[in-house]
Parts: sequence; structure tokens; C-alpha cells
Amino acid sequence: MKKKIIFAFTAILMLAACGKKEENKPTEAVKLDSNIITLSAEQAKNAGIITGNPEEKELSAIVQLQGEVTVPPNSLVNVTFPLGGYIKKTNIVAGMHVRKGQVLAVIEDMQYIQLQQDYLTAKEQFKAANLEFSRQKELNAKKASSDKVFEQVTAERETQRIAMASLAQKLELLGLNVNRLTASTITKAINVVSPVNGLVSKVNINNGKYVAPTEMLFELTNIQDVMLTFNVFEKDVQSLKEGQKLEVYSNSNPEKKFSAKIQFINHSLNQDRAAEVIARLDRYDPLFLPGLFVNADIHISNKKQLTLPENAIADWKGKSYVFEDNGNNSYKLVEVKAGIAQNGFKQFSSEVITASSKVVIKNAYTLLMKAMNESAQ
Repeated sequence: MKKKIIFAFTAILMLAACGKKEENKPTEAVKLDSNIITLSAEQAKNAGIITGNPEEKELSAIVQLQGEVTVPPNSLVNVTFPLGGYIKKTNIVAGMHVRKGQVLAVIEDMQYIQLQQDYLTAKEQFKAANLEFSRQKELNAKKASSDKVFEQVTAERETQRIAMASLAQKLELLGLNVNRLTASTITKAINVVSPVNGLVSKVNINNGKYVAPTEMLFELTNIQDVMLTFNVFEKDVQSLKEGQKLEVYSNSNPEKKFSAKIQFINHSLNQDRAAEVIARLDRYDPLFLPGLFVNADIHISNKKQLTLPENAIADWKGKSYVFEDNGNNSYKLVEVKAGIAQNGFKQFSSEVITASSKVVIKNAYTLLMKAMNESAQ
């Protein structure tokens, strides 16, 4: 790029020198009208302008992305407890890795005892109601008992079944196995266990603390299900698609690369004119902790498109231009949409320029600088 600027500056000085020598010849003066630059024959020769035709070529390129490791909502777990109680014991600290089913804390309260008592009582009452139902059913079949009595016994049995089932569900929410619950196994303390394998990211309790129902006790992150979130600028989004492969690496170890795949592309651009791209690692590595900044390379193969040497497409204030040769050393400034570049060539698209168009392929920056200088006057 520095060589381009030095060459352009030298060429402008040469053009300026030519202009001074020929300032007494108005017919050879440089003109700029409606993005058209007209040079004298001498100026065109000194500027080294060379023209040619665009060619259709298929190029490939590497798009570099920057992003970070994030966690999807379904991999971030808040551990709570449905009833209030006092924390009897916990040895968990933030940063620890825990297994699914591992005890995170022990919580105790008098109401847990009451629930177990109510369940066992309802269970015994159901047994009694079920026996009475069987007895009344047999008596009713022999017409030794009225239908009304049998209906009352049936309703009582169902009432006791409902009470027992309801209490069983409550105890299961607390993590108690009702099939193993007996009068001798009633407990005031219940274990709070991890629902997933993951990393402890937050601890909100300590020994002796009273926690209210549904208060967050721990926050766990399933780090093996992390995502890679990248912001991709508008010009590169069109080259990406779901399922595309990426090579991902960290700033600390750029030589070690990991394979990933694009899962989602949010085509709604943000205020920076960038789209959010979500990728997943083909295989998880402990290196990818949530919040880690990462980079990615995407190899892009483009379709055949009009192509020119890179220095034939001049960039100015975020836009790209080529110069169409109108003949007689007259050149028209035409805005184009630049594409990917490879091996000194760059693809572009335009509604005006075609494969048969004659354009400047060398020293286009000389003309661009001249056009900008004339426009400023």
C-alpha cells in the first residue's frame, strides 16, 4: 500500500510538472467534468496509464473473524430449592467442576419432616380406605350393603389416593425417593444435588444461611456446550453460510487451531453494520472457557466474477472505483462493489462495467488522486 501511495504521489508531481510546462497551451489542460478526467497525450504518457479488459476468474480468500466464547441459555443452570430452609453444609466454591448428581449443599428445615409425616400418614389412610373399598365391594355384590355406602367408600378411597399422590410429588421435588421412605428414614436434612456436569460460576450461599423458596443457590455452566459468537461485517456476511467450516484459535496460542462449524447467522445487522454469527466446536476443549476472546479463519471460494489487478481498483473513503477508458485520454470514474482478493487480483461487480469494457489496469490511483484534487478546487 505504501508503494502505491509513493507511486501515486510521484505520478501526481509528474502530472503537475507537465501542467506547468504546458500552462500556456489551454488545449492540453487537465479537465474534470462529471467524474471524467481528460489528460493531454504528454500527461497520459508520463503517468504511465495502461488500459485493458476485466476477466472472469474464480478466486478464494480467507475471512478473519473476532469473537468470544459464550454460553447458550440452556447451558446456564440456576440451582434452586422449592422450599425455604437453612444451609447446614456446603463445600462448593466458584470455579469448581461438578458432576451431575454431586451433592452441592445440605439444607434442613422442620417443614421437611412434616411433609414426610403427611405422606406416610396419607399412605396408611389409603391402605385402610382400599381395604374398606374391597370389603364394601364384596358386600355390595351380595346385596348386603347399599349402593350409597359403596359409593361413599369409593370416593373416600380416591380422596386418599389423591392426597398420597400429591404429597409424593412434593417430596420428589425435594429429591426424596418416596419408595424408600419409612417412619425410620424420616429426615430433617435434604441434599441439594447438581443437575448437570459443569463449572460452578456463582455461589450465593454459606453455612447457616436461610434461603427462601426458589432463591438461587448456585449458578452452573455446562462448559462442554459453549458457543462461539462472532460479529461479521456486512461486506463479509454474504460470503458465509450455515454449515461452513472455521479454524478457531485463541490470542494466546494462535498456532493451535480447532475445527468449528457455523450454526446460525443473524442477518439483522446491528448499529455497527455487523451480523452475529454463532458457531460450534466440532470437539470441545477445556481451553474454551466462557468469556475467552477467540479468532477464526474462514476459507471462501467465490463464484466466477469480473476480476482486475488489485491496483486497478482504487479505494477512497470506504468506496471502490475503476476508471473506464472513453478514448482520447479521457477516463470516467465509476463506482464498483469490490469482492475478495487473491494473488494480486480482486473481484468486483458493476452494472456499468462488463468484460468488454476498457478500463485502466495500471496507475488507477494516479487518476484517483487527480480527480480528488480537482474536485477539491
